Parts: sequence; C-alpha cells; structure tokens
Amino acid sequence: MKRGFYTIMAAQFFSSLADNALFVAAVQLLRSNHSPQWQQAALVPMFALFYVVLAPFVGALADSMPKGRVMLISNFIKVAGCLFMLFGTHPLMAYAVVGLGAAAYSPAKYGILTELLPASQLVKANGWIEGLTIGSIILGVLLGGQLVAPMVADKILAVHFPIAYLGINTRAEAAIAVLILVYLLAAWFNTRIPLTGVLMRPLPKKMSSLLPDFWSCNARLWRDKLGQISLAATTLIWGVAGNLRFIVLAWAAAALGYGVTQASALQGVVAIGMAVGAVVASMRMRLEDGPRVITLGIGMGLLIIMLIFITNVWVAAPFLILLGALGGFLVVPMNALLQHRGHNLMGAGRSIAVQNFNEQACILVLGALYSLSTGLGLPTFGAITMFGLVIAGFMWLIKRWHARNCRDHATEVERLLAIARNDKAHG
Repeated sequence: MKRGFYTIMAAQFFSSLADNALFVAAVQLLRSNHSPQWQQAALVPMFALFYVVLAPFVGALADSMPKGRVMLISNFIKVAGCLFMLFGTHPLMAYAVVGLGAAAYSPAKYGILTELLPASQLVKANGWIEGLTIGSIILGVLLGGQLVAPMVADKILAVHFPIAYLGINTRAEAAIAVLILVYLLAAWFNTRIPLTGVLMRPLPKKMSSLLPDFWSCNARLWRDKLGQISLAATTLIWGVAGNLRFIVLAWAAAALGYGVTQASALQGVVAIGMAVGAVVASMRMRLEDGPRVITLGIGMGLLIIMLIFITNVWVAAPFLILLGALGGFLVVPMNALLQHRGHNLMGAGRSIAVQNFNEQACILVLGALYSLSTGLGLPTFGAITMFGLVIAGFMWLIKRWHARNCRDHATEVERLLAIARNDKAHG
C-alpha cells in the first residue's frame, strides 16, 4: 500500500472515533439539561438529515476539489458543530451541523481510494477501511462513555486550560471540548494526504441539474428485480443499526438502571457482534445468496422486542452480540448483491450515492418514528416493542416481495442471479 493510504486510514479513524464518542456526549448533554427523552432519540435522525438532503450533491462536491481538502473542510464543519453545542445552540441543531460534515466527508473518503490505489488493491483497501471503522465505533462509544464519567470529566474540568474560561462547566461539555481536539487531529492528518493528480470536475453552474440524474439512478435500482430487494433489505438493516445506538442506551437505563458511561459499553458489544457476523458471512456466503437470508431480518426485529425481558447484564451481553451478529451476517451478502447490481446498472459511484441516500433516509424515518412515540408518552419498553414490530413486519414484507418476484418474474430473477454467479466466478 502507498504511504498516503495509511494517512487516509489515520484521518478516517480519528474522525469516526470522535463521531461515535460525540453521540454519547450529546446524549449526556441533553440528560444534564433535563431534556425530554424524545430529544435524545432525535439525535439519530438529526445526524442523518443532511445525508438525505445533500445526497444528490455531495458526490459532485467531492469530485470538484482534492478529496483530502474536502475531508479537511468536513472535519472543520464537525468542529463548528461541537462549538455550537458549547456556546448554547440546542444540541439537536448543533448535532445536525456535525451530520452535515459527515455527509460531505463520506464520498470523499471512499472516492480517494480509487484515485490513489490500483484496482487490484481496492478490495483490500476497503476491507481495511471498514475494519478500522468498526474499530473506531467500538472505541468511540467507549471513549465517549469514559469522557462523561465523573472520574475523567471532573479531572478535565479541573485543568485550567484557556478553554476553561469559555463557559465549560459540565461533564458533557468537557467531553465535547476534548473531542474537538480529536477532530483537529483528524484534520491534521487530512493536510498530509497527498494530491493524487486526478483531474477535478468543476461543479455545475446549476446544482439543480444534478437532481434528474440522481433520481433516475434511484428509480433504476428500485425497478431492478434483485436490486430492489437488496436495496430494501440493506436500507432497513442500516436503519436498525443506526437507531440501535440510542435504543441500547435507553433500554440499559430502563432495564439495568445504567448511566451513559455503563450503557455505552453495551453499544460496543453490539458492534463487536456485527463485526463477527460480517466476518462469518464473508467466509460462508456467496454473492447470489443474499435473498436467502432475509428471514434473519425478521429475527432481528423479534430479538429487539425480547430486549425488554432482559434485566441482567450477563444475559444482555451475549444477547446483544447475537443481535449484532445477525445484522452483520445479513448485511454482507445483501450489500454485495446491491453493489453488484448497482455497478451493472449505473456504475459504482452513483450506486453508492443512491445506497447512502436510502439508508440514511431509513435511519431518519425510523429515528423520527421512535422519537415521536416517546414524545407522545409511550414508555421506553413500549417504544422498543413498536420498533421491533416495525422491523420484523417490513422484513416479512420484503421476503414476500422477493417470493412474488420469483413467482411472477422467474425468468428475469434467474437471469440476474446467473449474472451474479458468473461475475463472481470471473471476479
């Protein structure tokens, strides 16, 4: 691997580490302000908001200037969101600004790999990036939990840095101040990313001109008899994974009496399970096996409901590993099939943009649904039950949808699966 690749990895690790730690700190900030629970749940959809709104445009932005510069600007936007939290902006609004930075960051971090590395190293490079991202999620939630813990936060508040005179006087604010330094470290690595020499594509004079092509690609993937199933399933899985970050915190508080620090460790347990499931699936599943594992998605929804009956952490830990493993095992073959169909229909770049849009839209909608239910007075266990039933129900509908495709469009489905098998054999 080229040296620049390791710089990209370092920048991605620290930026993702801060993202995941900041979520824990933002929850603690809302709790310390005695905000209602629906606002804590709303952090997830607020982070996804700009992913959805800017989906047709961020790819073009990433191609209009060196991608290291895009990543640098994105990290400074995240820093701005943190500063807004410290200076009194409502945490939901400030967290949306951080989501804006993350939305701009995403296409640049993947796009630069194709510019820097030969095609023969892309699979290996993506594997490193994804593995590093999972590691940053696990360490990030643990870091966030420790930064808001009294033992650590009180020591930070006791240090008389100049920043201490900016009104930082709570544990959550101390944690956010530290995370600004992590974002700045990621930004420093961004400045060390080498120029790739790829010709930049200027932004169109009318940004609205990007919309027709994006919606055309979106519609094309949803019309494909295999693409629509893999897109629907992966969209729902990532919608679940995104919202489990808060659901685990809420459940741990209600069932185990845990604070943010203890509950954040359980978030890491789910991520470990997803990593294990993904590794097993990558060794056992084939590209064309994706639709066969949809039933596991129904199981995920039912397992989420079973959370409400667990009141012992020694039962909870393996249970959460199993829950995460089901998601990881399901998403790998479905995601591979989706990328295959997207590449054949419109090219990898446009396909990833469409996939990101749908997945983040699902995170937003499911998060808004959960937040609304708690805002209307539904207790935590009731909201979790409703969430699990929605997931299991939609996965059942996707399973029926695929069965109908196999029945009514058997020739087309078989042809597309044969293409997948052939491409896999020659890949």
